[in-house]
Amino acid sequence: MTPAQNKPHDLTGSYVNVATFLYKLGRLAFRQRHFVALIWVALLTLAGVGAASAPAAGNTSFSIPGTEAQRAFDLLEQRFPGANADGATARVVFKAPGGEKMTDAGNEATVRKTVKELSGGSEVAAVTDPYVTRAVSQDGTIAYASVSYEVSGMELEDSSRTALKTAAQHARDAGLTVEIGGDALHTVPQTGAAEVIGIGIAAVVLVITLGSMIAAGLPLLTAIIGVGIGVATITALAKALDLGSTTSILATMIGLAVGIDYALFIVSRYRAELAEGREREEAAGRAVGTAGSAVVFAGLTVVIALVGLSVVNIPMLTKMGIAAAGTVVIAVLIALTMIPALLGYAGRKIKPTGESGLLGRGRDAKKPGRPNMGTRWASFVVRRPLAVLLLGVIGLGAAAIPAASLELGLPDDGSQPTSTTQRRAYDLLSEGFGPGFNGPLMVVVDAKGSDDPKASFTKVTDEIKGLKDIVTVTPPQPNKAGDTAIVTVIPQSKPSSTATEDLVHAIRDAGADIEARTDAKVLVTGSTAVNIDVSQKLNDALLPYLALVVGLAFLLLIVVFRSVLVPLKAALGFLLSVLAALGAVVAVFQWGWLSGLMNVEQTGPVMSMMPIFMVGVVFGLAMDYEVFLVTRMREAYVHGEKPGQAVVTGFRHSARVVTAAAVIMIAVFSGFIGSSESMVKMIGFGLAVAVLFDAFIVRMAIVPAVLALLGHKAWWLPKWLDRALPNVDVEGESLRTEQADPADDRELVRA
Repeated sequence: MTPAQNKPHDLTGSYVNVATFLYKLGRLAFRQRHFVALIWVALLTLAGVGAASAPAAGNTSFSIPGTEAQRAFDLLEQRFPGANADGATARVVFKAPGGEKMTDAGNEATVRKTVKELSGGSEVAAVTDPYVTRAVSQDGTIAYASVSYEVSGMELEDSSRTALKTAAQHARDAGLTVEIGGDALHTVPQTGAAEVIGIGIAAVVLVITLGSMIAAGLPLLTAIIGVGIGVATITALAKALDLGSTTSILATMIGLAVGIDYALFIVSRYRAELAEGREREEAAGRAVGTAGSAVVFAGLTVVIALVGLSVVNIPMLTKMGIAAAGTVVIAVLIALTMIPALLGYAGRKIKPTGESGLLGRGRDAKKPGRPNMGTRWASFVVRRPLAVLLLGVIGLGAAAIPAASLELGLPDDGSQPTSTTQRRAYDLLSEGFGPGFNGPLMVVVDAKGSDDPKASFTKVTDEIKGLKDIVTVTPPQPNKAGDTAIVTVIPQSKPSSTATEDLVHAIRDAGADIEARTDAKVLVTGSTAVNIDVSQKLNDALLPYLALVVGLAFLLLIVVFRSVLVPLKAALGFLLSVLAALGAVVAVFQWGWLSGLMNVEQTGPVMSMMPIFMVGVVFGLAMDYEVFLVTRMREAYVHGEKPGQAVVTGFRHSARVVTAAAVIMIAVFSGFIGSSESMVKMIGFGLAVAVLFDAFIVRMAIVPAVLALLGHKAWWLPKWLDRALPNVDVEGESLRTEQADPADDRELVRA
């Protein structure tokens, strides 16, 4: 391939002038900064007022369409009206002091008083008396009262949880050991401290990267404004759209991440343009036209990944993804408009690259001939690409080995830290009634189509009693119509065990045989069955989700880079980093490696949502780094540099900024590792490790090594595809041939 073949693309034909449009937008925002700032402040105020005046909303309702557990819940709502089959439950577990029993008169009086107090809640549907239901252990030391609520655990009011805790405390004051289990105490994890830690570390990294407090403050300010608008809008619409408080967690996490990243890249490019001698308005326009183009396409990949979560068909996950995608769109728009406006306000306080006012004043000016660290690293990789590639692939491959032993499940109270009342209640119930008591199975028998419903109920009960790993099977409890019954099954093994999962499948298999003989349908539900069904649903959706997200992003990156191999390499590198991160998660949370360092008190199956959640979030961020890093390489290549030199040039301009962005993301996600919630801890660790692997091994080592090995072939695109694809000019080639014209800004305003 001759050097002539890497000449700039002809800007005629199927050409989409993204760079020029954004260039004009950046100049306009710089010039009309008062108007732009006023718009964003007005939007923030409007969203804040809407959030403050909106009716309070509980957590979003949870459903898993298409699963047997959900069909059973729906059937119970029809056949047992008012039973609240999916309502929240709590188990108040009592243990007598040493040498006493729960059947002693004083202890019994305390328990009955507590039961009466629990019955007074506005959302309470029923409370069982352990002395009536015989919920006392054989040795008489442990008893429990069950509290059923009219709403699900995710919709329960805080006042109901407070009343539950208060009643338990009164029993403790009377001398009993009292703990509370069940989903009634499940709340949205608080992440405020983690966010503060992440933002604090981000501020330090930004100051080091951009060289001044003012320059570092711009990405933080715009990211906080973007997240504020997004979260306030979610809060305002929560009641109407059934979004709930859980939706804002993902939106906040991703909004902060991309908001800081996108602003950082534009501010860095602005300083580089100033260093080339351009006026500030022109530099702002060119920064938005070049780095802003990368921001647009990087943002699109994140939006694709988040909206793609709807493939799973779990409404709560779909809403979280769409809400977070909306926050990403806001972050992109703020980066393209508010950042150049704030650059206009900052004026000469933002120094050109090499003239930092802090942490190395005049450093580059004193040693203009010395290459920076990014240049030196890229030069090393270009000289030894095969060794770097093999080392990176082998290293990530080794880290991915534990992923082959991945076991998925949803955590229960048994995975909580021992310091929590849920975990202590779980342990007390296991001690008094056996480990399987914490995960009862609810078998729903629909005999409406059967000739003899009672016989069908008996047949189902007898079939279940003949299965393995069962402690107790309760007699059928029919509804008023006598066509549907509930059979409660207590497994012998703990809820999260493989044996209990096998039991659920065995009951369902037996139910299929019974239906063939009696026309009675058997459905298994309950929290344990729900966990199994959710895990299976997420597992089944992972490959379609990967195909959709990676496929759409692959097509988008073909348009951006006008290459087939570069997007293919980006996708394969991402898969490698995700597998390695999953391997690390398995090693720590399932195998227990470094569990003490990570404060993991209980090992067990990896949370079912973790793989698909990691794929969505990390894919978006990984493609951000890919676009920002490789766009600079392509920009150098289309302007005539040889492939190897283009790699070095790309690193010289972008490596430091991409490194800073990755460190910020790792800091933000690592803050969640300190959470007491096992799910939050696992998500924080998994995302932090995934970004570490993807940014520093895949993007910083494997990507330049592959590009160096491919040479000109890396940028190959079939001629027919080249003609068919629009040229979006993400590298800003058109800006080299066009001069700024104030009339263009007026045209943009009219448009």
